[in-house]
Amino acid sequence: MKLSRRKMIGLMGGGVVVAATASAGGFLATRRPTRALAPWDTAGAYTEPRMKALSYALLAPNPHNRQPWVAELRGSNMLAIYRDKRLNLPETDPFDRQLTVGMGCFLELLRMAAAEDGYDLQTELFPLGEDGPVATAYFAKGGTPDPLFAHVFERHTNRQAYKDVSVSAEAEAVLADYATIKSDKAEVAALRKLTWEAMDVELTTQHVMMESVDLMRFGKAEIEANPDGIALSGPFLESLMLAGMLSREDQADQTSSSFKQGRDMIRDAMNATQAYAVVTSPGNSRVDQIKAGYEWIRLQLAATGLGLSMQPVSQALQEFPEMAEHYSAVHEMLAGPGETVQMLARLGYGPKIDPSPRWPLETRVANV
Repeated sequence: MKLSRRKMIGLMGGGVVVAATASAGGFLATRRPTRALAPWDTAGAYTEPRMKALSYALLAPNPHNRQPWVAELRGSNMLAIYRDKRLNLPETDPFDRQLTVGMGCFLELLRMAAAEDGYDLQTELFPLGEDGPVATAYFAKGGTPDPLFAHVFERHTNRQAYKDVSVSAEAEAVLADYATIKSDKAEVAALRKLTWEAMDVELTTQHVMMESVDLMRFGKAEIEANPDGIALSGPFLESLMLAGMLSREDQADQTSSSFKQGRDMIRDAMNATQAYAVVTSPGNSRVDQIKAGYEWIRLQLAATGLGLSMQPVSQALQEFPEMAEHYSAVHEMLAGPGETVQMLARLGYGPKIDPSPRWPLETRVANV
């Protein structure tokens, strides 16, 4: 995280972080959760076509990094894809809309990976209704490789501050195939205000925030034990943990200095935004939500190919009661008649970051 000098001095607390870092020595130099990042290295290393495609699909973006997908191999050329409802987010996503959008990202990346390997994926959504699989997919020879697939390994959600550089008109024109891009200064200013206010509602609504706190993984050991949720890692953050300045208890306490500093850092990063991307759908059915996921992953891959970073700032789209005012405001601002805003994201030029942890593929295939 990039901190101002003033904030860095405050966090150092007279040198405690520096001392902790120095005393830990080689410990902090090995804080990268290598085992939890291994699925990024092993994607594509399978010979069975369905497993090979799945190994790429599990790199898809998804809410709170819950990775709710479960695949079942059937016969010699079929997959059934389920959403593991034990991984629901009842506070931030009470109607499972965001999780369903995430399943759409998974399915589109699965299709792209199969095509890259010479297979056409014939998919049926919700063949048995909402209580059955999200989709069944048949692998048949064929498929046309998608140029966006080239950016799979570089696509990461970037929550850092973005450069004070406008998104080029040429880039906007490319991304307009997948989303509405907002870069007008007045619109950007309004969206900065709205998205931060909505984020603050999430951060300060205790029962909602605790859902996120419970899913925080503090440091390498926790991340590698549970490579999902919200990963907090790296030498700097782990030095704060060693110094007792970053803990789950502090993040659950809105009066703690750790919580307040984290909140300020989130606000500063969100304000460092020059453009936004908006994905809408004509309705809000489960199929609409899945198709929004198709567009979302394609948008992110296209942005990655243009050297752009993205971060969902979709708090205003969440359907819990305390967010109702912002939900109405964001739809009044961004949706046409009858439309649903499915995804809203910051867009800009961000620093290089690590990928998010992933569970190994074998943990997400029911019958392997």
